[in-house]
Amino acid sequence: MANNPRKSSDVRLAVLIDSDNVPPHHVRGMMEEIARYGTPTIKRIYGDFTRPNLAQWKAQLLDYAISPIQQFSYTTGRNATDSAMIIDAMDILYADKVDGFVLVSSDSDFTKLATRLREAGKIVYGLGEMKTPNAFIAACDRFIYLEIIGQDDDESDNEAKDDKSATRTPLRSTRLTRSTTPGDSIGTKAASKTQDAAKGKREQRVKERGIRKIDRDLIKLIDSSIRDVEDEDGWAFLAEVGNMIVKKQPSFDSRNYGYDKLTALVQSIGRYDIQMRDTGNPNVKLVYLRVKKNQKS
Repeated sequence: MANNPRKSSDVRLAVLIDSDNVPPHHVRGMMEEIARYGTPTIKRIYGDFTRPNLAQWKAQLLDYAISPIQQFSYTTGRNATDSAMIIDAMDILYADKVDGFVLVSSDSDFTKLATRLREAGKIVYGLGEMKTPNAFIAACDRFIYLEIIGQDDDESDNEAKDDKSATRTPLRSTRLTRSTTPGDSIGTKAASKTQDAAKGKREQRVKERGIRKIDRDLIKLIDSSIRDVEDEDGWAFLAEVGNMIVKKQPSFDSRNYGYDKLTALVQSIGRYDIQMRDTGNPNVKLVYLRVKKNQKS
């Protein structure tokens, strides 16, 4: 009898965090993201917590039950934190109590560790900032940028504030519009400036999150992945396409381009035919796509 594939909730993960290379304000979004891939049964963070710049981690450790591993810097110029994290990872590997690892860092020093863990048959997720060197990204099964996770709630709140302030006309401008005709243009200009400022803030937030533009390289990646898994009629199951894309480019994520789901991303490109196929469950549809005939090279 064939074994059933394990659910993500059954996948045991060891989460190892390099405090020197991850800002503490990312921790909420980071832990929510990790929950999508499995259950973090081991959660440890490494660093010299006697240093003032790591004091902000204290509240986060309590809220998310992350165990701090104190590592003093014995010599200048040597990263003792990295060594401690690597040693612990190998101990956990040989204990064989987890199915995968989550390495949270933007440091390329963990490239060899990620490679070694994968060689041992463990799945490796990487989380780090967009400054992370490509060598570490490529060594992971999947790499997620911290800038794109855990930002939706904050962005919605900020946009609501911007929209509210953009539609509110200053009291002084309102009085001018009532008393004189020229004031009408003054009030309009004031509101327009406020709206432009709100738009500028939104654009700045998009820039800070590092949202990428859909370019020719992305389209090539999607097209080639479709060809790799398509049937005789050119149709490919979207989930298989997504898996193939991540195998080719571990840092791929539709959120990097401003879309929550891969379906929305491919729809926005307008290059693909999309079918929603029934499964017998009215709440579940299978998404298939193929390159439009007039788009094929």
